[in-house]
Amino acid sequence: MRDVKVLSLFWPDTCPFCGKVWRGGACPACLAAVKRLEVKEPRCMQCGKPVRRAEEEYCRDCSHTYHHYDRGRSAWLHKPPVSNSIYRFKYQNQRNYGSYYANKMTECCNTFIRACNPYLIVPIPLHPARRRKRGYNQAEVLADCLGKLTDIRVDSKGLARIRSSSPQKLLGSRERKRNMQGAFAVTERFVPVPSILLVDDIYTTGNTIDAAAEILKKSGVQNVYFLTISIGQGY
Repeated sequence: MRDVKVLSLFWPDTCPFCGKVWRGGACPACLAAVKRLEVKEPRCMQCGKPVRRAEEEYCRDCSHTYHHYDRGRSAWLHKPPVSNSIYRFKYQNQRNYGSYYANKMTECCNTFIRACNPYLIVPIPLHPARRRKRGYNQAEVLADCLGKLTDIRVDSKGLARIRSSSPQKLLGSRERKRNMQGAFAVTERFVPVPSILLVDDIYTTGNTIDAAAEILKKSGVQNVYFLTISIGQGY
């Protein structure tokens, strides 16, 4: 207990959104800000992005695009301070944010997760070169936290990234799709199951999730769903 107290002096708990010292998750100011970014109904039946009217079944992207995944959900819209927080989680070694995100995702999306009835949680993998450079895969950190909360087994070895690609955020929609072609493959350790829940940090156009879902379905998985921390605007 004494060691924990000493460590907390050097690495105190901070708010995952503003970075200020705060014990117990998000500080009150940030909690109010991110509350407004929670994704609520009405939303796209497929990707879960918000839509303007309840009679709209699909968002603009999904109404014009064929997706290999079945359905997905996200906790927040990808706007500040959520987007700033995910950047630190992803690039500044703030792995401790993973448990906070996972708790929020299970709180917001528990009904969806249970309806999907996934046999496995599978994080979107990084290419080995990028993982070595970064030191960790943020999607794997998130998946491990979600697995503990939901009691669903996590498989971080069955899906691999076999081709390095440019960061999706630097590309247009057509380039993003080409960028992900042939990016994933299942490994010799992969055993197909009826349903899988893919986990990643951000959903924008869905090309990364789609590429992973396509190879999983070709390998014998019947249904592929996704869950992310944040998602782009639907309209």
